[in-house]
Amino acid sequence: MRDIAIVAYHQSRAVADAGACNEVEMIMPVLNEVYGQVGINNAQDVDFVCSGSCDYMQGAAFAFVAGVDALGAVPPIKESHVEMDAAWALYESILKIRMGSAESALIYGFGKSSPGELPIVLSQQLDPYYLAPQWIDTVSLAAMQARLLLEQGVITERDMAAVVSRSRRNARQNPNAQLAGDISVDDVLAEETYLSPLRRVDCCPVSDGAAAMIICTEDKAREWGVPYALIRGIDHRIETHHIGMRDLTDSASTRLAAERAGVGDGPVDVAELYAPFSHQELILARALGLGEQTDINPSGGVLAGNLMMASGLARVGEVFNRIVAGEAQRGVAHATSGPCLQHNLVTVVEKA
Repeated sequence: MRDIAIVAYHQSRAVADAGACNEVEMIMPVLNEVYGQVGINNAQDVDFVCSGSCDYMQGAAFAFVAGVDALGAVPPIKESHVEMDAAWALYESILKIRMGSAESALIYGFGKSSPGELPIVLSQQLDPYYLAPQWIDTVSLAAMQARLLLEQGVITERDMAAVVSRSRRNARQNPNAQLAGDISVDDVLAEETYLSPLRRVDCCPVSDGAAAMIICTEDKAREWGVPYALIRGIDHRIETHHIGMRDLTDSASTRLAAERAGVGDGPVDVAELYAPFSHQELILARALGLGEQTDINPSGGVLAGNLMMASGLARVGEVFNRIVAGEAQRGVAHATSGPCLQHNLVTVVEKA
Protein backbone atom coordinates (compact mmCIF):
# COMPACT_ATOMS: atom_id res chain seq x y z
CA MET A 1 0.00 0.00 0.00
CA ARG A 2 1.45 3.35 -1.05
CA ASP A 3 2.27 5.94 1.60
CA ILE A 4 0.26 9.14 1.32
CA ALA A 5 1.76 12.53 2.09
CA ILE A 6 0.31 15.88 3.05
CA VAL A 7 2.18 18.52 1.08
CA ALA A 8 0.16 21.72 1.55
CA TYR A 9 -2.38 23.25 3.89
CA HIS A 10 -3.93 26.66 4.43
CA GLN A 11 -7.01 28.09 6.09
CA SER A 12 -8.68 31.46 6.19
CA ARG A 13 -9.02 33.43 9.39
CA ALA A 14 -12.04 32.46 11.46
CA VAL A 15 -14.39 35.44 11.58
CA ALA A 16 -17.74 35.89 13.27
CA ASP A 17 -19.35 37.34 10.15
CA ALA A 18 -17.84 37.35 6.66
CA GLY A 19 -20.45 39.89 5.58
CA ALA A 20 -21.01 40.14 1.84
CA CYS A 21 -18.14 37.74 1.08
CA ASN A 22 -19.64 34.72 -0.65
CA GLU A 23 -18.44 31.13 -0.64
CA VAL A 24 -16.32 31.43 -3.79
CA GLU A 25 -14.59 34.50 -2.39
CA MET A 26 -13.82 32.58 0.81
CA ILE A 27 -12.50 29.53 -1.02
CA MET A 28 -10.33 31.06 -3.76
CA PRO A 29 -7.64 32.62 -1.49
CA VAL A 30 -7.03 29.33 0.36
CA LEU A 31 -6.88 27.40 -2.92
CA ASN A 32 -4.38 29.84 -4.39
CA GLU A 33 -2.25 29.52 -1.26
CA VAL A 34 -2.02 25.72 -1.41
CA TYR A 35 -1.35 25.85 -5.16
CA GLY A 36 1.57 28.13 -4.41
CA GLN A 37 2.93 25.87 -1.67
CA VAL A 38 3.49 23.02 -4.14
CA GLY A 39 4.18 25.15 -7.23
CA ILE A 40 1.11 24.29 -9.31
CA ASN A 41 -1.24 26.59 -11.14
CA ASN A 42 -4.75 25.32 -10.50
CA ALA A 43 -7.00 22.31 -9.86
CA GLN A 44 -6.12 20.92 -13.29
CA ASP A 45 -2.70 20.00 -11.89
CA VAL A 46 -4.06 17.42 -9.42
CA ASP A 47 -5.82 14.17 -10.25
CA PHE A 48 -8.83 14.47 -7.95
CA VAL A 49 -10.75 17.16 -6.04
CA CYS A 50 -13.08 16.57 -3.10
CA SER A 51 -14.91 19.16 -1.01
CA GLY A 52 -16.89 19.21 2.21
CA SER A 53 -19.76 21.55 3.08
CA CYS A 54 -23.42 21.60 4.10
CA ASP A 55 -26.26 22.94 2.00
CA TYR A 56 -28.37 23.60 5.12
CA MET A 57 -26.13 26.55 6.00
CA GLN A 58 -27.08 28.32 2.78
CA GLY A 59 -30.63 27.00 2.92
CA ALA A 60 -30.62 25.91 -0.72
CA ALA A 61 -30.34 22.54 -2.42
CA PHE A 62 -26.98 21.85 -4.09
CA ALA A 63 -25.56 25.10 -2.73
CA PHE A 64 -22.15 23.41 -2.65
CA VAL A 65 -22.09 23.61 -6.45
CA ALA A 66 -21.58 27.36 -6.16
CA GLY A 67 -18.34 26.66 -4.31
CA VAL A 68 -17.08 24.60 -7.24
CA ASP A 69 -16.90 27.83 -9.24
CA ALA A 70 -13.72 28.57 -7.29
CA LEU A 71 -12.04 25.68 -9.11
CA GLY A 72 -12.87 26.79 -12.62
CA ALA A 73 -15.53 25.12 -14.73
CA VAL A 74 -13.45 24.41 -17.84
CA PRO A 75 -11.86 22.05 -18.64
CA PRO A 76 -13.74 19.38 -16.62
CA ILE A 77 -12.05 17.82 -13.57
CA LYS A 78 -12.60 14.69 -11.49
CA GLU A 79 -14.52 16.13 -8.58
CA SER A 80 -16.56 14.83 -5.64
CA HIS A 81 -18.30 16.24 -2.59
CA VAL A 82 -19.29 15.08 0.88
CA GLU A 83 -22.16 16.70 2.77
CA MET A 84 -19.91 16.67 5.83
CA ASP A 85 -16.77 18.20 7.24
CA ALA A 86 -13.89 18.17 4.78
CA ALA A 87 -12.07 15.68 7.02
CA TRP A 88 -14.33 13.09 5.41
CA ALA A 89 -13.43 14.51 1.98
CA LEU A 90 -9.84 13.77 3.00
CA TYR A 91 -10.86 10.20 3.78
CA GLU A 92 -12.49 9.80 0.36
CA SER A 93 -9.40 11.24 -1.34
CA ILE A 94 -7.12 8.83 0.51
CA LEU A 95 -9.25 5.92 -0.73
CA LYS A 96 -9.02 7.29 -4.28
CA ILE A 97 -5.22 7.33 -4.13
CA ARG A 98 -4.93 3.96 -2.43
CA MET A 99 -7.11 2.37 -5.09
CA GLY A 100 -4.71 3.65 -7.74
CA SER A 101 -7.20 6.05 -9.31
CA ALA A 102 -5.13 9.14 -8.51
CA GLU A 103 -1.68 10.23 -7.39
CA SER A 104 -2.70 13.58 -5.95
CA ALA A 105 -5.80 15.23 -4.55
CA LEU A 106 -7.03 18.66 -3.54
CA ILE A 107 -9.37 18.79 -0.54
CA TYR A 108 -11.23 21.84 0.68
CA GLY A 109 -14.06 22.67 3.06
CA PHE A 110 -16.05 25.82 3.67
CA GLY A 111 -18.95 27.14 5.65
CA LYS A 112 -20.71 30.45 6.13
CA SER A 113 -22.60 29.90 9.35
CA SER A 114 -23.31 33.50 10.33
CA PRO A 115 -26.49 34.09 8.25
CA GLY A 116 -28.49 31.48 10.19
CA GLU A 117 -28.75 30.10 13.71
CA LEU A 118 -26.17 27.31 13.65
CA PRO A 119 -27.28 25.45 16.82
CA ILE A 120 -30.78 25.18 15.34
CA VAL A 121 -29.57 24.31 11.83
CA LEU A 122 -27.55 21.42 13.26
CA SER A 123 -30.68 19.98 14.88
CA GLN A 124 -31.37 18.54 11.41
CA GLN A 125 -28.70 15.94 12.20
CA LEU A 126 -30.95 14.44 14.88
CA ASP A 127 -33.22 11.43 14.70
CA PRO A 128 -35.93 12.56 12.25
CA TYR A 129 -38.81 10.93 14.12
CA TYR A 130 -38.34 11.73 17.80
CA LEU A 131 -35.73 14.47 18.26
CA ALA A 132 -35.54 16.64 15.14
CA PRO A 133 -39.24 17.68 15.35
CA GLN A 134 -38.50 19.10 18.81
CA TRP A 135 -35.77 21.39 17.39
CA ILE A 136 -33.36 20.52 20.18
CA ASP A 137 -30.29 22.66 19.58
CA THR A 138 -26.70 21.45 19.85
CA VAL A 139 -25.88 23.61 22.88
CA SER A 140 -28.75 22.10 24.88
CA LEU A 141 -27.61 18.56 24.03
CA ALA A 142 -24.02 19.40 24.96
CA ALA A 143 -25.21 20.91 28.25
CA MET A 144 -27.01 17.65 29.03
CA GLN A 145 -23.83 15.72 28.24
CA ALA A 146 -21.77 18.00 30.50
CA ARG A 147 -24.30 17.61 33.31
CA LEU A 148 -23.99 13.83 33.11
CA LEU A 149 -20.20 14.06 33.34
CA LEU A 150 -20.37 16.38 36.35
CA GLU A 151 -22.97 14.41 38.26
CA GLN A 152 -21.07 11.15 37.73
CA GLY A 153 -17.89 12.78 39.01
CA VAL A 154 -15.98 12.14 35.79
CA ILE A 155 -14.95 15.81 35.51
CA THR A 156 -15.37 19.07 37.43
CA GLU A 157 -16.30 22.57 36.31
CA ARG A 158 -12.71 23.57 37.09
CA ASP A 159 -11.51 20.95 34.59
CA MET A 160 -13.75 22.51 31.95
CA ALA A 161 -12.54 25.99 32.82
CA ALA A 162 -8.92 24.85 32.50
CA VAL A 163 -9.64 23.70 28.92
CA VAL A 164 -11.07 27.13 28.05
CA SER A 165 -8.16 28.98 29.67
CA ARG A 166 -5.57 26.89 27.80
CA SER A 167 -7.43 27.26 24.51
CA ARG A 168 -7.51 31.05 24.68
CA ARG A 169 -3.85 31.20 25.74
CA ASN A 170 -2.70 28.89 22.94
CA ALA A 171 -4.76 30.82 20.39
CA ARG A 172 -2.61 33.92 20.96
CA GLN A 173 -0.02 32.25 18.70
CA ASN A 174 -2.62 31.43 16.04
CA PRO A 175 -3.20 34.28 13.56
CA ASN A 176 -6.35 32.56 12.29
CA ALA A 177 -8.06 32.40 15.69
CA GLN A 178 -11.28 34.26 16.32
CA LEU A 179 -10.99 34.23 20.12
CA ALA A 180 -7.65 34.54 21.93
CA GLY A 181 -6.23 36.08 25.09
CA ASP A 182 -5.45 35.51 28.74
CA ILE A 183 -8.33 34.27 30.86
CA SER A 184 -7.66 32.44 34.08
CA VAL A 185 -9.56 29.42 35.35
CA ASP A 186 -11.06 31.56 38.12
CA ASP A 187 -12.14 34.18 35.58
CA VAL A 188 -13.95 31.47 33.61
CA LEU A 189 -15.69 30.14 36.71
CA ALA A 190 -16.77 33.66 37.65
CA GLU A 191 -18.73 34.06 34.41
CA GLU A 192 -22.49 33.62 34.42
CA THR A 193 -23.97 30.31 33.34
CA TYR A 194 -25.29 30.41 29.78
CA LEU A 195 -27.06 27.05 29.59
CA SER A 196 -26.38 25.14 32.77
CA PRO A 197 -23.73 23.94 33.35
CA LEU A 198 -22.16 25.57 30.27
CA ARG A 199 -20.87 29.12 30.18
CA ARG A 200 -20.57 30.94 26.86
CA VAL A 201 -16.80 30.42 26.88
CA ASP A 202 -17.38 26.67 27.13
CA CYS A 203 -18.98 26.78 23.67
CA CYS A 204 -17.17 27.26 20.37
CA PRO A 205 -17.99 30.46 18.48
CA VAL A 206 -19.87 30.61 15.19
CA SER A 207 -17.30 31.27 12.46
CA ASP A 208 -17.14 31.77 8.71
CA GLY A 209 -14.23 30.58 6.58
CA ALA A 210 -12.57 27.87 4.53
CA ALA A 211 -9.59 25.50 4.55
CA ALA A 212 -7.74 23.56 1.86
CA MET A 213 -5.15 20.77 1.66
CA ILE A 214 -3.22 18.86 -0.98
CA ILE A 215 -2.22 15.22 -0.52
CA CYS A 216 -0.38 12.85 -2.82
CA THR A 217 1.73 9.72 -3.01
CA GLU A 218 5.17 9.99 -1.43
CA ASP A 219 6.76 9.66 -4.87
CA LYS A 220 4.75 12.67 -6.06
CA ALA A 221 5.77 14.65 -2.98
CA ARG A 222 9.42 13.99 -3.75
CA GLU A 223 8.80 15.05 -7.36
CA TRP A 224 7.28 18.34 -6.21
CA GLY A 225 10.24 18.79 -3.85
CA VAL A 226 8.29 20.27 -0.93
CA PRO A 227 8.29 19.48 2.81
CA TYR A 228 5.70 16.83 3.65
CA ALA A 229 4.33 14.61 6.41
CA LEU A 230 2.92 11.11 6.05
CA ILE A 231 -0.58 9.93 6.89
CA ARG A 232 0.10 6.68 8.74
CA GLY A 233 -3.47 5.80 9.63
CA ILE A 234 -7.05 7.04 9.31
CA ASP A 235 -10.36 5.58 10.45
CA HIS A 236 -13.85 6.77 11.30
CA ARG A 237 -16.65 5.21 13.33
CA ILE A 238 -20.23 6.22 14.09
CA GLU A 239 -22.57 5.53 16.99
CA THR A 240 -26.36 5.40 17.08
CA HIS A 241 -28.27 8.62 16.52
CA HIS A 242 -30.57 7.68 19.42
CA ILE A 243 -29.11 9.86 22.18
CA GLY A 244 -30.53 7.69 24.97
CA MET A 245 -28.93 4.51 23.64
CA ARG A 246 -25.28 5.48 24.10
CA ASP A 247 -23.05 6.55 26.96
CA LEU A 248 -22.64 10.30 26.52
CA THR A 249 -19.83 10.40 29.09
CA ASP A 250 -17.58 8.36 26.81
CA SER A 251 -16.74 8.20 23.10
CA ALA A 252 -16.59 4.57 22.09
CA SER A 253 -16.40 5.44 18.39
CA THR A 254 -13.35 7.65 18.93
CA ARG A 255 -11.62 4.90 20.90
CA LEU A 256 -12.30 2.33 18.18
CA ALA A 257 -11.23 4.68 15.37
CA ALA A 258 -8.03 5.42 17.30
CA GLU A 259 -7.26 1.72 17.64
CA ARG A 260 -7.82 1.10 13.93
CA ALA A 261 -5.80 4.16 12.92
CA GLY A 262 -2.85 3.06 15.08
CA VAL A 263 -2.75 5.89 17.61
CA GLY A 264 -1.28 3.57 20.23
CA ASP A 265 1.58 2.41 18.00
CA GLY A 266 3.87 5.21 19.15
CA PRO A 267 4.14 8.38 21.24
CA VAL A 268 1.83 11.28 20.41
CA ASP A 269 3.59 14.64 20.52
CA VAL A 270 0.66 16.80 19.44
CA ALA A 271 -3.09 16.27 19.19
CA GLU A 272 -5.64 18.55 17.57
CA LEU A 273 -9.12 17.62 18.77
CA TYR A 274 -12.39 18.85 17.32
CA ALA A 275 -14.15 19.57 20.62
CA PRO A 276 -16.92 22.17 20.13
CA PHE A 277 -17.48 22.28 23.90
CA SER A 278 -14.88 22.31 26.66
CA HIS A 279 -16.03 19.09 28.33
CA GLN A 280 -15.82 17.21 25.02
CA GLU A 281 -12.06 17.78 24.86
CA LEU A 282 -11.79 15.90 28.16
CA ILE A 283 -13.88 13.02 26.80
CA LEU A 284 -11.78 12.81 23.63
CA ALA A 285 -8.42 12.98 25.39
CA ARG A 286 -9.45 10.05 27.57
CA ALA A 287 -10.82 8.04 24.63
CA LEU A 288 -7.61 8.59 22.66
CA GLY A 289 -5.44 7.65 25.62
CA LEU A 290 -3.52 10.92 25.55
CA GLY A 291 -1.12 11.57 28.40
CA GLU A 292 0.49 14.66 29.90
CA GLN A 293 3.31 14.47 27.34
CA THR A 294 0.88 15.32 24.52
CA ASP A 295 0.40 18.96 23.54
CA ILE A 296 -3.38 19.17 23.09
CA ASN A 297 -4.85 21.82 20.79
CA PRO A 298 -1.80 24.10 20.56
CA SER A 299 -3.74 26.11 17.96
CA GLY A 300 -6.49 26.81 20.47
CA GLY A 301 -8.81 24.27 18.83
CA VAL A 302 -12.35 25.06 17.77
CA LEU A 303 -13.05 26.92 21.01
CA ALA A 304 -10.89 29.62 19.41
CA GLY A 305 -12.67 29.47 16.04
CA ASN A 306 -14.97 26.93 14.41
CA LEU A 307 -14.97 26.84 10.61
CA MET A 308 -18.03 24.66 10.29
CA MET A 309 -17.43 21.96 7.64
CA ALA A 310 -13.70 22.78 7.59
CA SER A 311 -12.57 22.52 11.23
CA GLY A 312 -12.06 18.76 11.03
CA LEU A 313 -9.72 19.18 8.05
CA ALA A 314 -8.09 22.08 9.91
CA ARG A 315 -7.19 19.75 12.78
CA VAL A 316 -5.22 17.58 10.34
CA GLY A 317 -3.67 20.69 8.83
CA GLU A 318 -2.58 22.02 12.21
CA VAL A 319 -0.80 18.74 13.02
CA PHE A 320 0.83 18.79 9.57
CA ASN A 321 2.08 22.35 10.13
CA ARG A 322 3.76 21.44 13.40
CA ILE A 323 5.41 18.35 12.00
CA VAL A 324 6.92 20.10 8.95
CA ALA A 325 8.02 22.95 11.23
CA GLY A 326 9.99 20.44 13.30
CA GLU A 327 7.88 20.98 16.43
CA ALA A 328 6.60 17.39 16.53
CA GLN A 329 7.45 13.95 15.19
CA ARG A 330 4.04 12.32 15.42
CA GLY A 331 0.55 13.69 15.90
CA VAL A 332 -3.13 12.81 16.01
CA ALA A 333 -5.96 14.78 14.45
CA HIS A 334 -9.61 14.26 15.32
CA ALA A 335 -12.81 15.34 13.57
CA THR A 336 -16.41 14.93 14.67
CA SER A 337 -19.91 15.18 13.26
CA GLY A 338 -23.35 14.82 14.77
CA PRO A 339 -24.65 15.56 18.28
CA CYS A 340 -22.56 14.83 21.38
CA LEU A 341 -19.60 13.34 19.47
CA GLN A 342 -21.72 10.85 17.50
CA HIS A 343 -19.41 10.31 14.50
CA ASN A 344 -15.64 10.53 14.87
CA LEU A 345 -12.64 10.36 12.53
CA VAL A 346 -9.04 9.92 13.71
CA THR A 347 -5.91 10.53 11.62
CA VAL A 348 -2.31 9.74 12.54
CA VAL A 349 0.31 11.97 10.91
CA GLU A 350 4.06 11.38 11.19
CA LYS A 351 7.28 13.00 10.09
CA ALA A 352 8.52 11.58 6.78
